[in-house]
Amino acid sequence: MSAMSHANSGRGGCRRRVIVVTDGDHMALRALKMAARRTGCQVIAESAGNPTPATGIQLVDWIRQSAGDPVIVMLDDNGNKHESGGESALSVLLHHPDIEVIGALAVASKTTDVEGAAVDFSIDRFGNRVERAVDKDGFELNSYIVEGDTVDILRRLDAPVVIGIGDIGKMQGRDAPQRGSPVTTSAIEWVLMLAHNHRQERPQE
Repeated sequence: MSAMSHANSGRGGCRRRVIVVTDGDHMALRALKMAARRTGCQVIAESAGNPTPATGIQLVDWIRQSAGDPVIVMLDDNGNKHESGGESALSVLLHHPDIEVIGALAVASKTTDVEGAAVDFSIDRFGNRVERAVDKDGFELNSYIVEGDTVDILRRLDAPVVIGIGDIGKMQGRDAPQRGSPVTTSAIEWVLMLAHNHRQERPQE
């Protein structure tokens, strides 16, 4: 099944499917728009910003109004451990009955004083799946922990998959939007495929 088919499957359900991305800058938004176009998703552009400008309730409203499904939401705490906008918004999404977070992209950045978050696997700068974490340039690390400005909020995320990725839209030009943002696209495709498989494996109610 293609990524577009995975994106469209389950559209008839009452819960809106959401992919969380821990980045809010303009280049990441451009890359996510490109990846969304290639995979049949919809980006909530209003969620972009450093830090996240919207509350969780605003995000829920925008998600409900979105014509597409799944929906990509950007969350960013701007590298400030005292800034909790992204974390607060994620908490609302996780507990809202109309929202199903199907996966997350843990975006690596050059940062300090963070705990990081464990990933199930990562997509490297070449668009390949690797079993450990990556750095901001998309190189595989000898660790399963991605460190980034906002990834700490994912530590309590109960989603089918958390995928590590380098700096979205960048990675020394390898994920540039004008090149089709292939690394981000690959990561979104993996979320869609694994979420589809997870849905298929669930017992029928």
